[in-house]
Amino acid sequence: MTDTGRPHTVPAVAEPATAQPPVAGPPVAETATAEAIGPAHPHPHAHGPHGAGHHGHSHTHPDELAREPAAVQLARWAVELTPAKIPSVIRRALCRQLLDGLGCVLAAARGGQAAPALTVAAALGGPPEAVVPGLAAPVGAPAAALALGALVHALDCDDTHPGALVHATAAVLPALFASAAAARADGPALLTAAAAGYETALRVGLGAPYRFHARGVHATQVAAVFAAAVTSSVLQGRSAEVTAHALGIAGSSAGGLLEFLDTGSDTKSLHPGLAAHAGLLATRLATAGAEGPSTVLEGRHGVYTALAGHAVTADEIVGDLGEMWHVSAVQSKLYPCCHLLHRTLDAAASLHARLIPYGGTSALASVVAEVPPGSEPVVCVPRPHRVAPRTAYEAKFSLPFSTALMLSDGTLSLASYRADALLRPDVTALAARVTHTVRAYDGPDAEAPGVLRALLHDGTALDVRIEGGPVRPPDTARVVAGFHANAGGESALTRELAERVLRLDREDGIDTVLALTSAILATPAVP
Repeated sequence: MTDTGRPHTVPAVAEPATAQPPVAGPPVAETATAEAIGPAHPHPHAHGPHGAGHHGHSHTHPDELAREPAAVQLARWAVELTPAKIPSVIRRALCRQLLDGLGCVLAAARGGQAAPALTVAAALGGPPEAVVPGLAAPVGAPAAALALGALVHALDCDDTHPGALVHATAAVLPALFASAAAARADGPALLTAAAAGYETALRVGLGAPYRFHARGVHATQVAAVFAAAVTSSVLQGRSAEVTAHALGIAGSSAGGLLEFLDTGSDTKSLHPGLAAHAGLLATRLATAGAEGPSTVLEGRHGVYTALAGHAVTADEIVGDLGEMWHVSAVQSKLYPCCHLLHRTLDAAASLHARLIPYGGTSALASVVAEVPPGSEPVVCVPRPHRVAPRTAYEAKFSLPFSTALMLSDGTLSLASYRADALLRPDVTALAARVTHTVRAYDGPDAEAPGVLRALLHDGTALDVRIEGGPVRPPDTARVVAGFHANAGGESALTRELAERVLRLDREDGIDTVLALTSAILATPAVP
């Protein structure tokens, strides 16, 4: 898989002087004035529990701060973050993506997904700290994080940052919702913790874009374990020292193998839950006095060297922290499958329409898709299992099969990946006629053009190209519509929940949001 470098960004734009929320524009790098930051304690020697209060400011020289480990700088920034430091456009993006993720949770719970994780979470039990949709009784926060992480990612319809190839909301929502009630966090505190968590997850992924995947490691679990530690630490008001130790401890749980690609198993769906569980435990261990390496990210045996085979500097991870925000570039999914397929599927939708005058897919002799080098090992090979997936989950990572579904139906939804779809002879026969060729792309693989070259039985050639590059993040209306669909249809309950999540920073806490979520799950789907 090729190194794609830093993500495409453009300077932040001024917000319009209007009370109406602006339509989301292209991925932007929001800028904000950097705040003064306090002292670090990268190598404390106290043996008792670390303090939970915030450290005061000092006159540390900027050059000394620049030499501090990334985890220390990230921890200090996170605990000193306030709602006033978060640009309003970023606050809206956070609420929008949390709503999108909550819809994914409801869709999975309605479909009986993530049952093993829910069973284990219930058995782990613990003090009644958090409510999980689908569980009869509250459980401890770590157990809830395990279940919520599995639910949000179970159907692979949750959002992605194309440059980092990290499932952003799956990295944050489980720890946020699992920890919020026990921390008695109000809306502003929730949004502040979410902002810190999203930024942590995305910066970890962007530190070595696509290099984790190239080594067979799931970047989302790597990023999510750090995001969960930061999110829970901020919610609980932990100090920068405790938060830095939590990050150091969490790094030992970073991982998530991609071996599922060769077996058809759905292990990947568990990765955000495993990461959230480990991240919450890391914060609790740090609070109790456990210490973690301050150089967990960029150190000689740190996460990047060990799991990505790529050395980074602290500045590459946190150099513009507080000035550059990445959540604006997070993409809600149009299709419930691997994000690397989406541009190809856009092209397939266009080709479906062009085939109608020729009699539809029966006219197709062959279809060749162009893919970037990094996509080939994920969605194209081994070919026998991509042409004829063994499980519905494996079909979500199959370019031939997913393309055949779109060419046949002209649409792709959660229902497209039911188990019985694997038995459709028209789709499996068409998938066998879909092949691929590799073409280099100078950018993130998820933003490569979608190109299909079709040859009909009568010799007609039909080529479709969907241009590559960054795309506009979804506007709020589209995300809300997707949320209603995932929640089982629009109703008074889903409308109220959407309104509350979209203004989460004005909520008194998380209790009403979770109660509404459970009520929706207990209500029959709207026809």
